[in-house]
Amino acid sequence: MSTNQKYALITGGTSGIGYELAKLFAKDQYNLVIVARNEAELSKTATELKQQGVEVITIAKDLFKREAPAEVYDEVKAKGIQIDVLVNDAGQGQYGLFSETDINRELDIIQLNIGATISLIKCYLPEMLARKDGKILNLSSIAGKTPGPYQSVYHGTKAFIQSFTEAIRSENKGSGVTITALLPGATETDFFNKAEMQDSKIVQEGGMSNAADVAKDGYEALMSGDDMVISGFKNKAMVGMTSVTPDHLVADMMKKQQEPVDKSEK
Repeated sequence: MSTNQKYALITGGTSGIGYELAKLFAKDQYNLVIVARNEAELSKTATELKQQGVEVITIAKDLFKREAPAEVYDEVKAKGIQIDVLVNDAGQGQYGLFSETDINRELDIIQLNIGATISLIKCYLPEMLARKDGKILNLSSIAGKTPGPYQSVYHGTKAFIQSFTEAIRSENKGSGVTITALLPGATETDFFNKAEMQDSKIVQEGGMSNAADVAKDGYEALMSGDDMVISGFKNKAMVGMTSVTPDHLVADMMKKQQEPVDKSEK
């Protein structure tokens, strides 16, 4: 059992970047609270992480539901656990033309990507401020820096997260609480399956980042108290270029990247 009493709470901690972050915390002897929907995946992940000699608490919650973040907070509180690091990783997208996609799915995505993130921060930030100690990592994305045709709602949610993170970071400067944004690009995770994006050029033509590399960049930035980190040289270059390019041209450029591959060209 870990002698370290520090706890990190990670949403989306059973797969992709969240899972890789959980492994890094466990390696550094942080006890973990991992939140995801699937009981079996939570149990499997917990068994693996416990081999590092840390405590792993699993909470099965559907963060598409508005009340779920407060329920997570209450469950953790009932166990008498103090959360030292909050990682908001859970997020999903929906691929397709906005005129044709499912609005209920998109409202769920807004609730997950934005609602759950701000609700958990609303729960934990005041406690961290009272202690003058704590860290928060928000999974933003380079998508938050660019309009995204075929993924208009997802890119919109990440633009919100990026702006929100920068605002609350400024509000809490010098408080002892650090708030970091991690901005990956396209990464090899289950995101593209869930978003039904397998036919997009960005997936078909490869060149995606490794989730473990992205997690390492985020973890190091979080531990250093950095404001934000763009993971990967190619993504840094892209954000640099798009910041000096008019938005309508960036949107057209992203459309070319994300449009479906024409099977007849193959």
